[in-house]
Amino acid sequence: MNKSLECIMLVDDDDDDNFFHEREIKKVDSVIIVIKKSSGKEALAYLKSKKDNIGPHPDLIFLDINMPGMNGLEFLEEYYQLDKELQSHAIVIMLTNSQNPNDVTRAKTFGFVHEYMKKPLTKELLLDIMARYFQE
Repeated sequence: MNKSLECIMLVDDDDDDNFFHEREIKKVDSVIIVIKKSSGKEALAYLKSKKDNIGPHPDLIFLDINMPGMNGLEFLEEYYQLDKELQSHAIVIMLTNSQNPNDVTRAKTFGFVHEYMKKPLTKELLLDIMARYFQE
């Protein structure tokens, strides 16, 4: 892909993980906007608001699987139903502790899921993602 990375959405119910991941993102580029959502429902509501151009649109979404209310896989099912233009703006990467083979298989059935990675997000991992999906 040949686009810039201006905004990252973290979808994870673990506040400590969100804090750590935001810190790693800011080490790479302090200008990147980080949107933190603690559930799939919150993330979907935010993304649906993009039709009204309220707030920045994420270029990259890091999504956990194990969350209460709506887990990451349920989020993917709902995300798939969003307007295709909204979907086309973001690279979706599963960032989770779940190494359940069923979770990996199910996540990969969604064509818009680009990667399945194990937490934590590190500076090196983010730089690698940026090199593969975004222009420098």
